[in-house]
Order: sequence, then structure tokens, then C-alpha cells
Amino acid sequence: MSRNPFANHPFLLGFEEVERLVERAAKSATDGYPPYNIEQRGDCIYRISLAVAGFSEADLSVTLEDGQLVIRGGKPDQSQREYLHRGIAARQFQRSFVLAEGMEVSGAALENGLLHIDLIREEVQNVVKTIPISGGPA
Repeated sequence: MSRNPFANHPFLLGFEEVERLVERAAKSATDGYPPYNIEQRGDCIYRISLAVAGFSEADLSVTLEDGQLVIRGGKPDQSQREYLHRGIAARQFQRSFVLAEGMEVSGAALENGLLHIDLIREEVQNVVKTIPISGGPA
């Protein structure tokens, strides 16, 4: 069975990048750790909150890589500890979010075990451009 990508439709010229973004987002959504919320706090204001209890600011990193927000967490090796019960997850993680064009990270804060990342979307300006038609062979 051959795969028919949606970007191959004749009306969608130049949308191959969108298909790659959808595939990248699908691959990054397989792990459920750490849990997160996404809030819309205004018309163009969003907040991603990740539950990172037990992690300090030094254990976390937030980067923007090629239009993708990447949050990584890792703690120093704690294998020398002896646990009678270990129910608090403190494993390394990487959580990625593909950002739309115009989305900017406005800040990040760690409070009460939650890492909050604030995003803002710049409003896209509609541009109307008239293309001159030249005569003669092309």
C-alpha cells in the first residue's frame, strides 16, 4: 500500500515542510513523561506547564531548535541511594513542541514543581501584492 501524503495535493504547492512538521510532532508525542498542560491565556498568549517535581533550575534546560521548543531534564546519578520504595519519577526526559511560525518564547519560570513556559504569537500581517504581467515568451 503506498502512502499518499497530504502535501502532494496540486493546490498545496510548497507545503512539504508542513508534512515534515506533522511527522516530527507525531514522533515526539509518544512518551507521557513529564505530564504537561497547555493553556490559552489570551488571544495570542499561551502557557505550557510541565510537572517537574524534584528537578531544580540547574537540572532543566529550555531551548528553541529549528522552530521546535525542546525541554530537557536530567538529574545527577543517584544510584548510590537505597530506596525502600521509589514512586517519584526523576528520570531524564526530553519533551518537544513544534511551534508555528510567529510563535515566540517570552519567558520560563519554575515554581512549586511546575515549569511554566510562556509563548506569544505575533499577529500575521496580511500582505496583498500585485504581480505585473509581462508580455512575450516566458
